[in-house]
Parts: sequence; C-alpha cells; structure tokens
Amino acid sequence: MELHHVTAFLAVAEELHFGRAAARLHMAQPPLSRTIRQLERQLGTPLFERTTRSVRLTPQGAAFVDPAREIVRAVETAERTVTDASSGEIGEVRVGFAGPSSHRPISQLARRVRRDLPGIELSLTSTTYGSGAIERIVEGSLDLAVVMYPSVPAGLESRVVALNRFVVVLSEDHRLAGRDAVAMADLADEPWVMLEPSTGSTLREITLHKAQAAGYVPRVAQHAPDSWAIFALVAAGLGVTLTVDTAFGAGWGREGLVVIPLSDSSERAPARLLWRTGDSSPALRQVLDLSEQALPTPSG
Repeated sequence: MELHHVTAFLAVAEELHFGRAAARLHMAQPPLSRTIRQLERQLGTPLFERTTRSVRLTPQGAAFVDPAREIVRAVETAERTVTDASSGEIGEVRVGFAGPSSHRPISQLARRVRRDLPGIELSLTSTTYGSGAIERIVEGSLDLAVVMYPSVPAGLESRVVALNRFVVVLSEDHRLAGRDAVAMADLADEPWVMLEPSTGSTLREITLHKAQAAGYVPRVAQHAPDSWAIFALVAAGLGVTLTVDTAFGAGWGREGLVVIPLSDSSERAPARLLWRTGDSSPALRQVLDLSEQALPTPSG
C-alpha cells in the first residue's frame, strides 16, 4: 500500500463519485479507477459498491476510512517535522555548564528559548567544567557549553557572555570574615577546599596560579566533586576557596559563608558560550542567534 492509494481511496470515499474525486485529485478518472482496484486487490476485499448511478462504501471500505485518514495525518506530520527540523524550529541542543556561577546565563537562555523557540529542547548537563566541557563538545556529546576559559581552542568558536569578579569564600566565623577585601597572600597558611583535579576546572587552575604568584602552594585539605559540595565544606570550617561573584546569584546560597572580594586582582574571568566550528545543526544556529539577545556580550 502506498500513500497515493490511500489519498485516492479517501477522495472517492468522501465524494462518493469517481468523476468528482478525479477532479479533486487533478487526474483522469480511468487512472483513479485503476488505483482503487489495485488497493482492493492488496487488501483482498472490495471497498466500494459501484453501479452506473452510484458509488457506496462497503462495510470494509467504511471501516478503512478512519485508519486511512490517520495514515495521511501521520505522513503530513512527518513532513512538517522534517521541514521544521531543517529550519531549526524543532530539535535538541545539549548544553553543559559548571554549576552556580552558570545559573544566571543558563536561566536567561532557557527562558528565551522556551518563549521564542518552543520546539527546541535544551538538554542541560551540570558539573561540566573547563577542559571537560571542551572535550565533550569536540567529541560531539555536547553542542554548547558555558565555560570560564581564557582562550578558544582550535576547532571551536566562542562568545563572551559575562565578566566575573574573583571572590574568596570563608566560613562565617573565620578570622578574616570581617575584612572588606582579602589578598591571596593572606591565605597562605589556610587549608583549601578545591574541585577534584579530574574535573578539568579552569577555576582550580586559576587558584593554583594565583597562589603561586603570591609565593606559596595551596595546602588542599579536601577535594570536592562540585561547587555545592565545596561551599558546604567551607561553611563547615574545613577550609577556604576561591570562586567568582556570580556563584551566589542575588544573595542566595550563602548560609554559613562570607564572600569577600579578592583585593589583589582587577582581572575578570570571562564566561563564554562555546560550540564547534561549522556545526550544521539548524537548532543550534537558532539558539546561538537567540543568545545574542538573551546573553549580549558585555562591554569591555
């Protein structure tokens, strides 16, 4: 059974007249009659009772009307789906992000995609850090990522969407908790809580670099799998950590913690959208275009 058999059957079933059905299908009546006979042979049953004066559906033909309409609707849906996927109106974009510091850009992007591109699903993966996110984009298991990374590796493209300030996170009863600012040198004798080395975190590497520039190697008291675990350990007094101001949103997530600007650094940490060069996904291109409005590049 082919689609033209089904559409021919429906035209005759709805018109109950071969001449009118043929005109509706923009074809001659003899080919239409042959098409109906082919369908009846394939189904092994007559679908119409024909006389010189009338055409009527047989019981079998009447039973076939609704399934035939479902077949046509399914084909039309499939065609629309392919067309929409080709234009980027529907699809999936897999997005990786690190953790709390990425919540704002991820939330803004997701809100705009839901409003303006409802046929596109953002599939989100958290705790995707620095080099780990880059590896996943290169290998194809992610389409897009929000990362703090100082440069753009070959084969990838990026756009800066935020400039973050470095802050030191202490427990609320820490001896430095009352300071307006803290320098890296002030933390030379402190235990540190950091992400696992295997995460590929850029922030971990920045912390090590800044400590070495201040003349010491940080004493890591404990590693943690993600930022939420780090903040819980710092609040418990197990050590200090370095992060960026956007990790705390509009004041949330600070229970038991004090967040103090890093005094000896005017450097900003760029947060980037990162994707594969030449990625042909129409859905990704739609999301990237929309991101220009949802996450404009900051001045400076």
